[in-house]
Amino acid sequence: MDKLLEGKRVFDLEIEALQKTRDSLDFTFVDILDLITCCSGKVIMIGMGKPGHIAAKVAATFASLGTPAFHLNPAEAMHGDLGMISANDVVMVISYSGESDEIISILPNIKLIGACIVAVTGNANSTLAKYADVVQVLPSFTEACYLGLAPSSSTTAALCYGDALAIVASGIYGFKDVDFGKFHPAGALGKKIILRVDDIMAKGSENAVIENDVNLKEVIIELSKKGLGIVSVVNKQGLLEGVITDGDLRRQLEKGVDVYKLQVQDIMSRKPITIETDRLAIEALNLMKEKNISCIPVIKNGVAIGTVRMQSIISVGIVG
Repeated sequence: MDKLLEGKRVFDLEIEALQKTRDSLDFTFVDILDLITCCSGKVIMIGMGKPGHIAAKVAATFASLGTPAFHLNPAEAMHGDLGMISANDVVMVISYSGESDEIISILPNIKLIGACIVAVTGNANSTLAKYADVVQVLPSFTEACYLGLAPSSSTTAALCYGDALAIVASGIYGFKDVDFGKFHPAGALGKKIILRVDDIMAKGSENAVIENDVNLKEVIIELSKKGLGIVSVVNKQGLLEGVITDGDLRRQLEKGVDVYKLQVQDIMSRKPITIETDRLAIEALNLMKEKNISCIPVIKNGVAIGTVRMQSIISVGIVG
């Protein structure tokens, strides 16, 4: 056996199955898409065995792209889980043969519930097809396994078909990256889209702030107490007038200045780089990288309300 050649053979057969499926698409695809996007309930994916795994993945793709969906195991459905289905749902069933016993057993009950049944099958004359309201008949495939029995080409085609429905549906909804982030709060991409400066910045008693009429001693105390590496200098109204970094402080101390006499206004940077509180954390990170700094004062209407640090952003999983 040429192992590499055999591996490529599997790819070739499954690619051929995808091409056949793509070429066979007609307005049945559009009809199913319309049912899904106009559905006032949920999309419920059903499959048994390996098609069941495909059904679960397609349900997850639907859900992550704005279509409420879940996977229902037909064996569990026979023992009470049919109660998850309601009359305003679309039930999409994947079965290439259309004759899986577990699936056939629950079709009459789904009909009684009143849900719309969509069949994705390779057998137009199957029991599944006869029960379905809309039938997507997949082309004839050569399964990639040597016996021609294990679902491989057929499940790959069903997976791609389901992805196509979910993705096109999301385009119809006008699903945006912000919407995607709402459903993926734990992922790095979701955090980039959702987390804002206000969610991560040091604020309140954790923020390093001094007024503009104090001496350098107060800067030393505030920098050491808050540990942010920067202190915001504000006027009586809290408006940001400048910043002093630990680097600024170190350079002054190296000169041997009198920390009791030197005023903050004498050494502060008067035009600091700032960011508004409602900006995305990823924007703050990119700004810090661009300016080669590690922290930025956060303002709202000119008032210093926080400090955001590069390390704080990176620690929550946002890396640019």
